[in-house]
Amino acid sequence: MERLKWRSKRGLLELDLVFERFWKGEGVRLTEGEGAALEKLLLLPDNDLLDLVMGRAHVREGDLVALVEKLRAA
Repeated sequence: MERLKWRSKRGLLELDLVFERFWKGEGVRLTEGEGAALEKLLLLPDNDLLDLVMGRAHVREGDLVALVEKLRAA
């Protein structure tokens, strides 16, 4: 879990703020499946990830949909 927290520190302030709120809320109850989905998301470039979180792009993979929704809610 700590490794994912470290990897979620991004180059964009907006993403850092989203992930900071996420880790204080929903992130503490992250399941193994959600952790795997988060690893996939963290492979994306910052701007693509921000577009997903801000709703400017749509998630194509089913296992990522719920996690992106949690990030949006954070």
